[in-house]
Amino acid sequence: MLAEWSAECTADDPILVVPWSDPSDPSGMRFVDLRENPYDLDHLPEAERNPPLMQALRSLNAPRSLLFTAKCDAWSLDSDELEALILNLDPDLDGHPDNPTGFASYIDLLWRDRQIFISFHQQQQLLDRLTRRAAALDHPEAALDFVLRPALIDLTGPQEGFAISLYVKAIGPDLDTAWHRWAAALDDVVSLLRSKDLLLA
Repeated sequence: MLAEWSAECTADDPILVVPWSDPSDPSGMRFVDLRENPYDLDHLPEAERNPPLMQALRSLNAPRSLLFTAKCDAWSLDSDELEALILNLDPDLDGHPDNPTGFASYIDLLWRDRQIFISFHQQQQLLDRLTRRAAALDHPEAALDFVLRPALIDLTGPQEGFAISLYVKAIGPDLDTAWHRWAAALDDVVSLLRSKDLLLA
């Protein structure tokens, strides 16, 4: 599996603010704290349409998880995204190199431990560890990208720190194959994030 991470922490980069809401969206999109309200998963259309994403959200917000989620989405790759992914992966597309397709998702993640949340250095070490482990996963048609970015949480009082955007993408000769490859890769990445020894040096 192709696994990389980067940081977008300059003054011009966006900040993840939690809780958030989108006043321009007629459906009233907003932050849903799935730690406190796990059944609200049923109100996330992107999760309803993609059961592997729903399972990932359920797992990442479970009581023993080190993280919780703030936002997510899933989509079919457009031509530019697909071209970039193919150049990075250069995979065997099962004999259909002229008509590949792809599927992707992202999940914004925040560490529950305040000392990790506020520390760029600790998160850098964790992302180094996660990408090394993810690179060993047997998903040659999938890619993982972590993006470290500034975050502001104001649930019980304002706290400034850092969030991680998790992107998982996969390609295949058709959308169904790409979707199943994405689902398998996402499941394994979530297992890494739930590893009991993740915080061990």
